[in-house]
Amino acid sequence: MSEVFRAGSVLSGREAAIPVPVWVAASAIIATRLIGVLLLANELGWQEALNFVHRSAQSWDSTLLFVASQLLFFAELRCAFAVLRGQNWGRWGFLAAQLLTVIYMLVASVSGFYPEIFSLNGESTLQMVRSLAASRFPDLLVLLLLFVPQSSRGFYRRPGR
Repeated sequence: MSEVFRAGSVLSGREAAIPVPVWVAASAIIATRLIGVLLLANELGWQEALNFVHRSAQSWDSTLLFVASQLLFFAELRCAFAVLRGQNWGRWGFLAAQLLTVIYMLVASVSGFYPEIFSLNGESTLQMVRSLAASRFPDLLVLLLLFVPQSSRGFYRRPGR
């Protein structure tokens, strides 16, 4: 394990080494998304999860929002695997997904836009922004791991990527 930290990369050999910050970021994306789904399923239970899907299919706008949230979930997972392969579009795609999420949550919270599940609690706009910042902080750290370290930036500048 100490060789990983000394070398600063994972999976060396014939394949290009994956820098540790990239490996940690991609693993964090995958883990947080999958664990989030498991925790939500555990909290809701089987019957309530089915009721949620049924309620989401009652009108076009809620169905569209439900399908869009599922597509965003799978897009984030796809970006995580692209990040591991050294494909630059993966990190930019994850950044775009985070920006889209933040914008939608701000609009849903400030304007009272449907549904309430995506809105933030708070009596003032400042409290809502603080709540949003706290909820998106882990993803901000992941983005910093993908864009800030020199090893991460160099990993995506290699020829043939």
